Amino acid sequence: MQIFKEKDALKKHIKALKNEKKSIGFVPTMGALHEGHLSLIKQAISACDKVVVSIFVNPTQFDNPSDLEKYPRTLDQDVAKINEVDRDVLIFSPPASEIYGDQIISEEFSFDGLEHQMEGRFRKGHFNGVGTIVKKLFEMVEPDKAFFGEKDYQQLQIIKKLVEKQNLKVEIVGCPIHREINGLARSSRNERLSPEARQKASFIYSILQQVKEDFGTKSATEINTWVSQEFESYPGLELEYFEIANADTLTSIRDIENNIKYRAFIAAYSGEIRLIDNIALN
Repeated sequence: MQIFKEKDALKKHIKALKNEKKSIGFVPTMGALHEGHLSLIKQAISACDKVVVSIFVNPTQFDNPSDLEKYPRTLDQDVAKINEVDRDVLIFSPPASEIYGDQIISEEFSFDGLEHQMEGRFRKGHFNGVGTIVKKLFEMVEPDKAFFGEKDYQQLQIIKKLVEKQNLKVEIVGCPIHREINGLARSSRNERLSPEARQKASFIYSILQQVKEDFGTKSATEINTWVSQEFESYPGLELEYFEIANADTLTSIRDIENNIKYRAFIAAYSGEIRLIDNIALN
């Protein structure tokens, strides 16, 4: 297994692979890898000749300095997990200076309004940080395909829009949400939950499942009211937002229309740990 810290060395290696007509798959991560990440890596391996996994905790997408400081950094364990999947995976784990130079700042992006919905309302500057790092990594890795999980569905739509507007030559592949046995969407943040909190957090998915069952028979307003009431009476979780939205534009809905795909989205806090999840409704 090869681990690259410098972008020039990585680019040189990838250029040689491309000269051999090898296709490049890319899985960008912030480390603290779990089964969800590994499922992305496996899908990339099945679709491409060579796979690059980046492990980089990107400072520009954190609106909360405390969250950045506490984000788990487990490089040795991450490398071991990837090694168990495939020893030929290339790992790119650079310092921030290699990505940003002397100034760790975000570019400003327009994502045609996608950035103002849900996460964008609660995490100021977050998607500028996401767009900045993903664009930089795409320019360094030059992948043919890049793989992202649908747990961060809004981010997935943002990245598709980034590729479209920046004319980047990469295919974005969305991959299904990987869940724990109790239904909780896998996330690196889950490792910060106590066993009791981790079990209680499965409530999020049970709510989404009920929303899916009720969708089409109850109005969006009725469902929104029910979700709020359920969280208010449930100890251990604080609802930040719940939205039923158009799956393409991410705009909230009041009335359900035919031939439009919808998803339900939740963000909630377990103590100071923020959890998100979503589900396709039709």
